[in-house]
Amino acid sequence: MHTTVGIIGGGPAGLLLARLLHRAGVDSVVLESRDRSYVERRQRAGILEQATVDVLRDVGAGARLDREGLVHDGIELRFDGRAHRVDFPSLTGGRRVTVYAQTEVVKDLIALQLADGGPLLFGAEVHAIEGADTDRPRVRYTHEGREQTLTCDYVIGCDGFHGIARSAVPEGVRATYERTYPYSWLGILAEAPPVYDELIYAHSERGFALASMRTPTVSRLYLQVPNGTDPADWPDERVWDELDARFALDAEPDWRLKRGPVTQKSVLPMRSWVTEPMRHGRLFLAGDAAHIVPPTGAKGLNLAVADVVVLARALAHRHTTGSEELLEAYSDTCLRRVWRAEHFSYFMTTTLHTDPDQSPFDTRLQLSQLDRIATSPHAAAELASNYTGLPMG
Repeated sequence: MHTTVGIIGGGPAGLLLARLLHRAGVDSVVLESRDRSYVERRQRAGILEQATVDVLRDVGAGARLDREGLVHDGIELRFDGRAHRVDFPSLTGGRRVTVYAQTEVVKDLIALQLADGGPLLFGAEVHAIEGADTDRPRVRYTHEGREQTLTCDYVIGCDGFHGIARSAVPEGVRATYERTYPYSWLGILAEAPPVYDELIYAHSERGFALASMRTPTVSRLYLQVPNGTDPADWPDERVWDELDARFALDAEPDWRLKRGPVTQKSVLPMRSWVTEPMRHGRLFLAGDAAHIVPPTGAKGLNLAVADVVVLARALAHRHTTGSEELLEAYSDTCLRRVWRAEHFSYFMTTTLHTDPDQSPFDTRLQLSQLDRIATSPHAAAELASNYTGLPMG
C-alpha cells in the first residue's frame, strides 16, 4: 500500500492531522497499534485552549464539544490561606479555555475519519520505519496477523514517548533535554459535582492540590505526593481529608469539597522533556513523540494540536506548490512554541509545588510570585496569555 502521508498513532494528534490533510486534498493512512475501544477509553488531558477549540470546530469536530464542553473564563489560585481569581477574557482580549476530555475529542475525530476520511487501521503494530532519509520511506507493520509495508512520501510519528517514531531518529542526530521533578500527582475521578465552576490551583505547606472536573457531576482532583507513592496507601477518606486541608481558606474555615464515590485512582510522575530536531529526512515528530510537559500548565494536548496544524499547513503547501519551504521550517517553527509552553509549565509547577528539600526562603519566594500575580495586571496577563494559548505557528 502507498500513501502520501503515513501517520503512526491514532490519538488526537494523528487523527487531527489526518482530518486536516483530508480537507486539504492530501491522502493519508493512520496506523494505530491499539484497538478502537482502548483508544476511546484512554484517559488524558481535558483543558482545551481557545485555538484548539477553534481548530476542532473548523474541521467539523465541534458539535458535541460546543454542546457538552464546559467553557471557563478563568482559574482560581489559592495560597497563604486566601483565594484570587484570574479572569482570562479581560486579560487576553476575550480568550478562554474549555474543559472537554481528550477521550471525547478522540471519539469525535474517529467518527469523522471513519465516515469520510482515509484508512484508519486499528491493531496495526508498527515494527520499523525504514528509509526516512530517502524520498520513499517505508513503514513495516503487522495488521490482522499479516506483516505489511506502507510506502509513503512522508512519515509522521504521533505515537507518543514510547512509540517507534522517536527512536527512528538516529542518536547522533537528536538531542534530548529533560527535567524530572521530585514529586508526583495522585489523581482521582469522583462521582461528585465540582465545588467551583472553574479550576482551583492550590499552593500550601502540605503540597500542591488541583480541583478540576470532567462534567457537571464528575470531579477530577489531584494531590502532590512523593515519587513512588502507591495509590493503595491513600484510602478515599484520606484523600478527601488532605484535599480539604490543602484548599483551606482563612476567610472560609468551613469550606469543603463535595464528596462522592471515587471511581479511579492513579499516580502520575512529573517531568519535562524535549527532543530536537522534530524532523529527520521525511520523518516528522509531533505531540508526545517530540515533547512532554508536566500537566500543571495544561499544555500537552494543545501542543500536539499546534504541531499538527503547522505540519498540515506545510504538507498542504507542498501539495499545491511543490515547495518544501514550510516543511523545512517545521521543527524550528514548532520548537519556538514548545519551549515557551515548557517554560510556562515549569513555572506553574515549581511555583505551586513544595519541593521536599525547599527552604522557608524558597517558600517565601513562591508566595511572593503568587502575590504578584494577584496584584499586578501585567503578571496576571502573562499567566492568562500562556494558559489560554499562544498563537499556533
